[in-house]
Amino acid sequence: MRVLVTGADGFVGRHACSAFRAAGDEVVEVHGPRGEGISSTALHFDIADEAKVKAAVAEVKPEAVLHLAGFSSVAKSHQNPARVFAVNTMGVLHLLTALRESAPKARVLVVGSGEVYGPVAEGTLATESHPHVPLSPYSASKSAAELAGEQFFRSYGMEVILARPFNHLGAGQDPTFVVPSFAAQIRAIALGTVDPLLRTGNLDAIRDFSHVRDVVDAYRLLLEKGQPGQAYNVCSGEGRTIRSLLEEMLHLAGVQARIELDPARLRPSDIPSLVGSADKLRALGWSPKLSVADALRDVLGPRVGGAPSH
Repeated sequence: MRVLVTGADGFVGRHACSAFRAAGDEVVEVHGPRGEGISSTALHFDIADEAKVKAAVAEVKPEAVLHLAGFSSVAKSHQNPARVFAVNTMGVLHLLTALRESAPKARVLVVGSGEVYGPVAEGTLATESHPHVPLSPYSASKSAAELAGEQFFRSYGMEVILARPFNHLGAGQDPTFVVPSFAAQIRAIALGTVDPLLRTGNLDAIRDFSHVRDVVDAYRLLLEKGQPGQAYNVCSGEGRTIRSLLEEMLHLAGVQARIELDPARLRPSDIPSLVGSADKLRALGWSPKLSVADALRDVLGPRVGGAPSH
């Protein structure tokens, strides 16, 4: 199928384009307007620019769309809510409006976030029917984007499917995120270029982690078999504290370090526990093939974490 992938130059986008091409799909990449290493074969524009979104969709006329472009930092979303909604909510609205005009039969996977659920009682798994309790501009913008997707499905019969990924890890993630931040500090300690001190945020939060390549497999499956108008959690169903990930990374790297709380790394509002149920996705035939340990090795890199996953 001919797939338009927005956010193709991002962490998940790079993995997705590689996997989709390996599966035989024709992939048209959309990169941000100022991305590094500008590709001559990709389209370049801001997803919040309605006219450019409309022109790109009219040119490509995709059979399917994987919509990954977005403002992805929960922590930074508190600093610029207007930009977050312009990208995450209005970007979806621009895309769906353009598809309705130029490719109304395209299947569209709108990638949201498990963050829309807000706090979930420890020991409880959030299902797709769990209420939305957003605690950040990021999660609120993703919840609003889902409403737009549902409306286009109900009103116009468009094949819009909603994905709610929980935390995912792997090579190439921005170092501003928690696990790549740990990895960068651990690599520096292993090289002996800094003191053996790790600065962290809240280590007691419980999250649901998956390998990015398993997440990408889920996205392709949802584009093929997901039911339009429905949301699907993309998660492992298992909770891990951030502290346990850090301890495992230190073990994999063979590094010992003091741990120090850095107040600058704390969020204005944080979720103590957020773990999802993947039963609905598993019913379509998905199951993870890689472990969290595989993902941590990939984040650390071969010189520190051992052999990468394959």
